Amino acid sequence: MRGFWLAAGGLCLGMGLLGVVLPVLPTTPFLLLAAGCFARSSPRLHGWLLGHPVFGPPIRNWEENGAISRRAKWLAVGSMAGVLVVSMMLGLTWKVLLAQSLLIAVGSAFILTRPDGPSGK
Repeated sequence: MRGFWLAAGGLCLGMGLLGVVLPVLPTTPFLLLAAGCFARSSPRLHGWLLGHPVFGPPIRNWEENGAISRRAKWLAVGSMAGVLVVSMMLGLTWKVLLAQSLLIAVGSAFILTRPDGPSGK
């Protein structure tokens, strides 16, 4: 089972790193999944991810507090809104736009209802 979690963590880490450069691929959820997978398979990789200067703080905030920083919330919601605007500009069908809008609304509601964390930033 350890091999499965290690492979899943590697895949999620790769997807998260792709999300850094591809605007439609979310980075943070994949990194959170990678951290969870590494916690079950490799304490060394889990520690590396938590100690990373860029990716570590939001992962630790989530693991320790179930929180998302205010800045990350607004970036996530803003990105989702931006994707919806681009979809409208591309002239996607109303069914696709409706489905996208509903999913964005649910995702945004989840993100915005999480606590900000101990610092509130």
